[in-house]
Amino acid sequence: MVVCGDDALAHRLAADLQDVYGERVTLVVPSAREPHRPRIPPPARALGRAGALLGRVSAAMVRPAPLSPEAAGDGAEPAEETLRILEAAQPDDAALTEAGIAGAGALALVYDDDELNIHAALRARRLNPRLRLVIRLYNRKLGQHLEELLDQAAAVAALGSEDAADTEGADASTTVLSDADTVAPALAGAAVAGTSRVIEADGLLLRAVERTPVPPGRPGEPGLCTLALLPASANDPADASGPAAGDEGPVLLPDEAATAAAAGCGTLVLETVSYTGRPIRRRWLRGRGAPLASLFSRRLRWSLAGVVGAVLALAVASSLTMGEDPVHAVYLSLLDLFAINDPAVNEPAPRKVIQLLSGLTGLLLLPVLVAAAFEGLGTFRSASALRRPPRGLSGHVVLLGLGKVGTRVLARLHEMGIPVVCIEGDPEARGIALARRLRVPTVLGDVTQEGVLEAAMIERAATLLALTSEDTTNLEASLYARSVSPRLRVTLRLFDDRFATAVYRTLRAAHPGALTRSRSVTYLAAPAFAGAMMGRQILGAIPVERRVLLIARFEVRGHAALEGRTVAEVLRPGRLRVLAVDTSAPDDADPDAAAAATPPPAEERTPAQLVHELGDDYVLRPQDRVLLVATRQGLGELHAHNRQPAVARQSGARQG
Repeated sequence: MVVCGDDALAHRLAADLQDVYGERVTLVVPSAREPHRPRIPPPARALGRAGALLGRVSAAMVRPAPLSPEAAGDGAEPAEETLRILEAAQPDDAALTEAGIAGAGALALVYDDDELNIHAALRARRLNPRLRLVIRLYNRKLGQHLEELLDQAAAVAALGSEDAADTEGADASTTVLSDADTVAPALAGAAVAGTSRVIEADGLLLRAVERTPVPPGRPGEPGLCTLALLPASANDPADASGPAAGDEGPVLLPDEAATAAAAGCGTLVLETVSYTGRPIRRRWLRGRGAPLASLFSRRLRWSLAGVVGAVLALAVASSLTMGEDPVHAVYLSLLDLFAINDPAVNEPAPRKVIQLLSGLTGLLLLPVLVAAAFEGLGTFRSASALRRPPRGLSGHVVLLGLGKVGTRVLARLHEMGIPVVCIEGDPEARGIALARRLRVPTVLGDVTQEGVLEAAMIERAATLLALTSEDTTNLEASLYARSVSPRLRVTLRLFDDRFATAVYRTLRAAHPGALTRSRSVTYLAAPAFAGAMMGRQILGAIPVERRVLLIARFEVRGHAALEGRTVAEVLRPGRLRVLAVDTSAPDDADPDAAAAATPPPAEERTPAQLVHELGDDYVLRPQDRVLLVATRQGLGELHAHNRQPAVARQSGARQG
């Protein structure tokens, strides 16, 4: 495996491939000493004395041990056996060739520059058409076109290859991923209670829900399966027992015996969710109603309605007193209203009175029309400006930072119909245009300055999402927001895992009645990139404190650890378990025909059957497709178990 990058994601990805999957990795980075922090556009923000001190402490904790072989302690195995580090400023042909791209199985290009990743992908596909590519790209549409282009290039190279044996088993697929898109659902879910950790897979909508401890003797709510036993905290009962009690962290994927023994501990349960199809109502967004409501104020609309009512009343009075046709009476009233009718000098008295009243109504209509013109012009003029938070807003999410990650999270929260108020210090930030287009209230200013969080109405907010690229800024905003609203739900993005764990435990102990979450973008995104490099499709990640559970889809055919085994035999407590099985394929399915067949649309696809519907004794057929939940170690073991029979078959073929 070859990993090329210039930030922490490359180092995290290389560590996952080496430690979890046991792969030999070549890491191509500009500097082999330490992962680069996210780049901050100049000028750098001036922090206070407390912020500078915290920054030095954070920098000291962030600086990891070097990945070079000298970093290994006495008695440790040298890192050269599984990890080789190559320093190169650019991923050009010379650097890729030196990294061994010709014999590599997969290449991950995770530079922070989209253009650099595209150029490197084109070079890599030319140097090795059989290579599996995983590309980090922020632009979604460009990523789709790039996938089609590189896959087509690989197919053409395979057809023109003279050695068919080399290309027969090669997986030259191209996967374009975005770390922002990968982590946006988890970050958005952490901000909203009841809608967190939702994953759609094979027609099923799954949701991970945290449940509080149940008193002894009372049955708990049913769920699909127990994903984790959560550690005891200040809110847990004093008699909490079992493996989840204590500060060791959560117990992932426990078996039934461990779940029963951990009575009184909190649990993370996976359950199914059915979509009702009801439209999302966004009452909190002003200016999203009818066109008149978006152009004119309520007072002006009532004034216009009063003038129209007066005209109709004058027309009815004219029709009744003069005996005229109703349509002709309305016409005469409008002429009198705009003062373009002849004076009623020789007309009866009722006609004269009606004409005078119509003229008076016309005088009242003139300022109303002028006000409507000014309001309409003001609406169009302010359409391109950022909205201010409305006065009556409450229960909203305060989103701090509109960079790559913050922009994706903002889009996800807006799709869910959740009120958001954004805070951004850079007027030229990436997400400002999206906030302006979605008419989301936005406060421009430095969050470390007084009055910025108050302008976002933090005292009446439900959640704070601190997603800037600076740990000190996120932590300072979170601490100040907690001082204003102690029960505020806080989710902050932190770069270093050890620093994030310390912050999480401290805030949890200081504010036991509030919910605190610390998330690392690289920690959440690296498993998806590693899974794509291993050739499997990772559908989503479920964060459990500082650990991650992965939802993956596997084809049973040709997999020694799955094919011909029962669901109970596949279960590995703490590592792996089967959630659902897609049994829609017939028993006599032809492998070649099934591979060539076009899959049905998502709306016409039959949902997979859950495990409790099939039973633990169900034997997995070759044509089945299983939905698994596993830890990263569990997926690594499953991959290693499947690789051993393949190696044995290749050795037997060579001996024959």
